[in-house]
Parts: sequence; C-alpha cells; structure tokens
Amino acid sequence: MTCPTRTACPYCGVGCGVLATPDGKGGATVAGDPDHPANFGRLCSKGSALGETLALDDRLLFPQIAGRRASWDEAIALTAATFREAIDAHGPDSVAFYVSGQLLTEDYYVANKLMKGFIGSGNIDTNSRLCMASAVAGHRRAFGTDTVPTCYEDLEQADLVVLTGSNLAWCHPVLYQRIAAAKAARPGMKVVTIDPRRTATSDLADLHLGVAPGSDAALFNFLLHRIQSQGAIDAAYVLAHVDGLPAAMAEARRWPVERAAEVTGLAPRDLEAFAALWIRREKGVTLWSQGLNQSSSGADKANAIINCHLATGRIGRPGMGPFSITGQPNAMGGREVGGLANMLAAHLDLENPAHRAAVQGFWGSPAMAERPGLKAVDLFEACAEGRIKALWIMSTNPAVSMPEADRVRDAIRATPFVAVSEVVRGTDTGDLADVLLPAAAWGEKTGTVTNSERRITRQRAFLPAPGEALADWDQLARVGRAMGFEGFDFASPAEVFREHAALSAMAGRMGRDFDLSGLEGISDADYDALAPVQWPVTEAGSRARFFADGKFHTETGRARMLPVAPRAPESRLSAAFPLRLNTGRVRDHWHTMTRTAKTPRLSRHIAEPFAEIHPADADAAGISPADLVHVIAPEGRVTVRALVTDRTPRGAIFVPMHWTSQWASAGRVDAAVRANVDPVSGQPELKGAAARIERADFAWQGFAVSAARPEVVEADYWALARAKDGWRAELAGLAVPADWAGFARRLFGLGAEAGEMAALEDPARGMARIAVIEDGRVLGALFAGPGPGPVEVARAHVAAALGEPAMPDLLAGRPGADRPDPGATVCACYEVGVNAITAAIAAQGLADVAAVGAALGAGTNCGSCRPELQALLDKARADGSMAA
Repeated sequence: MTCPTRTACPYCGVGCGVLATPDGKGGATVAGDPDHPANFGRLCSKGSALGETLALDDRLLFPQIAGRRASWDEAIALTAATFREAIDAHGPDSVAFYVSGQLLTEDYYVANKLMKGFIGSGNIDTNSRLCMASAVAGHRRAFGTDTVPTCYEDLEQADLVVLTGSNLAWCHPVLYQRIAAAKAARPGMKVVTIDPRRTATSDLADLHLGVAPGSDAALFNFLLHRIQSQGAIDAAYVLAHVDGLPAAMAEARRWPVERAAEVTGLAPRDLEAFAALWIRREKGVTLWSQGLNQSSSGADKANAIINCHLATGRIGRPGMGPFSITGQPNAMGGREVGGLANMLAAHLDLENPAHRAAVQGFWGSPAMAERPGLKAVDLFEACAEGRIKALWIMSTNPAVSMPEADRVRDAIRATPFVAVSEVVRGTDTGDLADVLLPAAAWGEKTGTVTNSERRITRQRAFLPAPGEALADWDQLARVGRAMGFEGFDFASPAEVFREHAALSAMAGRMGRDFDLSGLEGISDADYDALAPVQWPVTEAGSRARFFADGKFHTETGRARMLPVAPRAPESRLSAAFPLRLNTGRVRDHWHTMTRTAKTPRLSRHIAEPFAEIHPADADAAGISPADLVHVIAPEGRVTVRALVTDRTPRGAIFVPMHWTSQWASAGRVDAAVRANVDPVSGQPELKGAAARIERADFAWQGFAVSAARPEVVEADYWALARAKDGWRAELAGLAVPADWAGFARRLFGLGAEAGEMAALEDPARGMARIAVIEDGRVLGALFAGPGPGPVEVARAHVAAALGEPAMPDLLAGRPGADRPDPGATVCACYEVGVNAITAAIAAQGLADVAAVGAALGAGTNCGSCRPELQALLDKARADGSMAA
C-alpha cells in the first residue's frame, strides 16, 4: 500500500497540511493532515478537491520558442543571452522579473539573488504586491520589520475577534472554522465583522459593521479616541516601548463619534457598541486581509489598527494582537527572501548601505541593487513605455490579475522579450510569451512555504514532473549560470534552503527578527523530514509571538505609532459612472482558475462570472435577477450575470476576479479597475473603481453541455466550466442562428456525420433543443430560448447526462419524478444541491445546520457552506415549508 506524503496545500495563506496518496494512475487522494498545527485535519472545498486537479490534459510539457517546441538548452541560452544583451546595452534596470506568492521559498530566493545581487537591479516584484504590500508597509513603519506578531491559537484564545476587510468564510475557510468552533465552545466569545458587504463571514458575527467603502481608518481612529477617553491606554507599556502616541492621539481626537458616523455611514450606537466590545475585552485580535490592503490608503489603515493595539499594549500575548492574513500560500516566504522590489532578503533593508554590503558579501555578488526597483504597477508601465527590454514572468497571470489588465496585456505584448514560466499552456499571459518554460506544479515540486502565522511547512513531491517540466529554482539557476554568474550551482532545493537559512542567521546576528540559524546546517535527510515550525528558529527553539517584551526592530528599539489622517478612495464617481466596483474571490475558485477550474465540483457552486447588485441599483438600471449585464468603467468593461442581493450595499457592485479569456468571453474584471496605488506600499486600489451597469440585451440565451471542450463558440457571450465527463457553457447571442443544428455541431466539435441528432425547435417561441447521441450515449446537448433571462433548464440534470445512455426525456431538460433534480450545488465538498437541501428540510423537519449535516453531510467538512445552509433554513421557516 502506498503511504501518504505529508505536504502543504497550494491555495491560501492558511497553510494547511495535506496527506496526498498517489493512486498509481497519475492522480492522488487527498486528506487533511490531522497533525498539522494550521488545520488539524480540516480542509476547505478547494483543498478537498486537490486530487481532482492533477490531470495533464492542459499541461505545458516542453519549452517553446515563438510557439515551436525547443530544448531546454536552447530556451535557457536564448533567455540568458537576451537578458545579458539588454543589460549590456541599456543597463540592469532595463530587465525585470515578475514573480508570485505561489512560488516556493527556494524559487523565490534564487530569483531575488539573481536579480538584486547579480544583475544588480531591484526590478523584481511579485503578485503579493496586489495582496499584502500595505500590511508589509504597516508592519515596517510600526515595528521596523515585516513581522506578524500573532499566531492562529490567538484567534481561539481571544475573547473578541474583529474581522475587517476579510471574508474569512470563503477566502480562509479553515481559520473561519477554527474561530467558529472556539465560539461554539465559549459562547461568551464575541466576533465583529467590518465590511461594506454582508458576506458569509458576517453570519458568525455578534456585530456587523457595514462601513462605507474605504472608511476603515476613520473607524479605528474613532476607536483610538475612545481608548483614550475610556482610560484604556496602557501607559506603562507605551512609556517603556512606544513612540508617537501624542501625534497619533492628536489625529484620533479629531474623530469623535459624530464625525466617525458621518464618514463611516454607521449609526453612533453601533460605533459605541464596537468600542465597548474592543475596550472591555483585553484578549482581542484584529484580523485583516485584502479588503483593507487593496486600497490607495491601505498602509495607513494597517497602522490605524496597529495604533490601537500598541496604545493598549495588546500585542504579543496569548489571545491578542493585530493579525494580517496573507492571501497566497507563500506570500510570507516571498517576503522573507526580499521578493518585493523595495525589500532585501532576510528582512534586511535595501535602502540601508550596511545591509546591502552584508548581503553582497554573503553572496559574493558582482553588482548589488542600490535602490528599490519598480513595483508591479510601475513595472508594467515601464514595459508600456519601452523601458523594460526583457521580462521574465513566473507562476502568475498579470494579463488578468493586474489593474487595467488590457493595458498590462498590451504592455507585455510590446516588451521586446518575454519569458513565462508556467504550468499550463493557453493562459492570457503565456500566450504573449516569446519563450514558454514548463514549470513543475504542486505535487511534483519540493521545497518550503510559510503561512500567515510564520509557520514554515515542507511542500513535498508525490508525483513525477511530466514531460520536461522543471522546478522554478532550477530554471533560474540555469539562466544564472548561462549568464556567467557564479553562486548558482544549486543541486537541490535543500541546498538553496541551507543558503537561505545561513543568510538569515547573518541577519539575526545583525539584530533582525527573521532568523533560521537553527536550520542553517540542516542535512538533506532532516530537510526532507522537516516538521512544520514557526520562525524564528534558533538554537533556543522557535517562537509563536513577538513584542510582548517591547523589543522592536526600529532604530530606537521602540515601536512607532503614526498619526493617520483617513483618506477616502479617490472619487471618480460621476453621473456617467455612479457605482463603486469592488472585486474579490469566491468560495470554490482560486486566482485565475488554472487549477480549480479543472474539477467539475468546484464550478457547480458558481459556474460563471457575476455581479452582486443591490436591488435599488438593479431597479434603477432596469435589471432583473439573472439578467446578463455590462459593467462599464473608463478603463474597460465586462459582461457578467446579475446577482441581485441586499448583501452588497447600495451604490456598489461586487465582481469576482477569477475569470479569464479561457473561461469567459468578457469576464476579466481587472480590465475595468484603474491602477490607482497606495503611495507608501504601491498596492493598487482593487476595491474602489468607478463604474456603471447596463442590461445586456441578447436575442437569445442558452445552456449547453459537450463531451469535448468547445473550441468554436459562435456566441457573443459565453462562460465555460467543467462538467462530469465534459464541459458546460452558458451562451447568449445578439442574433438567432439560422441553423441551430449546425451551430450545435460546431459547438460540440462534431462533423456533420458524427452521431445521431435529436432536435426540437419552435421558431415562433425562439426555442431550440438539440442533442447529439452516438452509440446510445450523449455527446452534447443544447438548450436555447429567447432572452433576456437565462434559458430554463435543470443544469445539473443535463450536465449529468453527458456520456450516459440517452434518456427519453433528455430534451425536456428536466428529470422525471423518479429522478429528483438536486439543483445548484451548495456544498461542494459533498456535492449537495439546493433542491436536495430544501426538500430534506421540509420532509424531515431539519431545524438547524447540524441537523442538515447529519442528514445530508452538507457543511460537515470545510463548513464554508454553513451560512448558505442557515439561509435556506431561515427561508423555509419564513415560508412555512418546514415540517412540524
């Protein structure tokens, strides 16, 4: 029997431990690691489905140059020579790397060493700039280093958890479940959520504060004002360890409850309730994520939170502290090695000459970067202006994820030479590459990642790398050697890690916080067996928390409170663009879906891009639920499905960021987001673009399933998703096809002679239903009808028919009485649909979420669907459909 491999999940910054057991067929079964201290066996829906994402059908298997297959020697030689030529002709700042929080630390380390220490430029930035740069800036301004002072146990030990700018239930589900379990065990524990939207996370809250977008700093300035007026400042701690209190308080006193209420849009009683909860519960954690960071004033918001904890001395002790949660699996590891353009490895300062000299001496490097490089937005602007002559993009998709994504796509296209290291072929960014370099994926590569609580975990390979795919560190080292640099003769990730740990030990001797000196001599065997451990790791052991002792890493050794003058998001709202566009994640997908879109069950919950729209805004625009709508901004536009809900505030819309040109005709929402950045952190404002909505009037809409991926989609709108044994598609067109049968065959990728066709058309009603059957099994089916709304068909039922014996009632589009339609998926872990849940509630008198879980399994794994289960229970109770 094959033993499971202990590894780490490749998704969010929680850093869950995973047990992966190869199945001998190229796949694996995946379970949570009960011994990993981040998750204790829990996995979210995405983590639970990891074993379903390992297929090689879309993998990039060989290097390519200008679209043709090439050898590694040729691809490396071309990349190295082109970078060298650009440097010789235009200087080191004419080249750049754009990397990713999904790289392993060893990959990140070699990339940073090559660019900053040998090419001699600071032009290496990362997609973590889009996620966590403002938190980094806040930490460095307050603490002197980018130090997260808390740990996950603090969330369970706290008497108050404040979640601000964080939809934890969907974006970090395992942490959400840890808090939910702690709250159930200690009912006196309180939870506050701060978010303009009411999200799934809000359902756990004792108090939800629906703040006006961008007003978080005003809220925490009010809190700091109340901390002083209620006598809650820890004068002894501040006197001994903190600078800046008078200036910070002078600004905070400008935020009494009346002014805070006006700016935040909150009722004074709610503001006072929040302050009372915070002040009266010493053991409190304030957790924040992208909702705060993705802002033109994100760094100030972080410091407004940290100010409150420093003023009260509530930091570094069990159950208390400010806690920034990272978005990506190794955003923290990238920060440790200086992966951001304005940072140096091992938490040393790029602007500090002594630090630069120390790192240069350690590396024996010929040309050390002397100043920060271009941050992400500026980097692609430099590409557009022709200042970047050679660009290497690794493990990320900026043509989708960067703000003003159309402009970024054009900038990449205009760059004279672009290399892209990627796992899959056919991405928006990879399609622009001169050289494509096949990278090893999760399950095939080995190294380390660091999660949000500074815990280093080994990510281990349990499958061979397919084709000629190589680890990113190996690709970088080969290019470094080909450029003539010494110091890149790494033979394994363990060797890279040892050098990384040795550099951190030097930094530790210089008084920095990031110190792995206890691991600098680690053997290959001990590296392979390395158990999860929080840094710092010295001979004295590891450490869970920082700063209770008042020792900080500033020049004075004291923390810094900053006066924060709150700034609203740059207002570009107008009569033409009256709505604020917010972007973010959904529960079951990850970034640009190169992994999550490979498994059907992760698309069943949400299968196409959408816009959350408040009912009043929908009415004003003449939009009905499930209409297709155009979201239009000065920078670009998308076409998505309308989700009309009062969970999003009036005057704002929310569109998820996952859909790419491979999955939707016009779903790249960041094309509609302006590249407005925080002046301190360089992080873009991804939550505050100006936009308007218009109903998209299509002559017809349709739903199709196909055994083959549709390659020719003759529709003006489409959104693809995986289905069992094939694909599913939402479709719409401006003109009704003259030949539905031919349209369907081209959509299914079938010739005129393939299979037998069953058709039902009613031109008077604008309706067509077509199926193609071969050897008695369904190859494809199309259901089309007049707009404006989606065609009525039981989607789960039709998708399940693919590859199965054709049913007599297939063209009816609905199951017979003997085959109930489960409905849209609510629980992705156990594939439980809304119809099955509502039927069980009614028939069995299920009274609470636990009863639903006992009956159907829904909500008993990751728990992300529990708020939706509760909503279904509440609706059944209100409708009177719950059995007595």
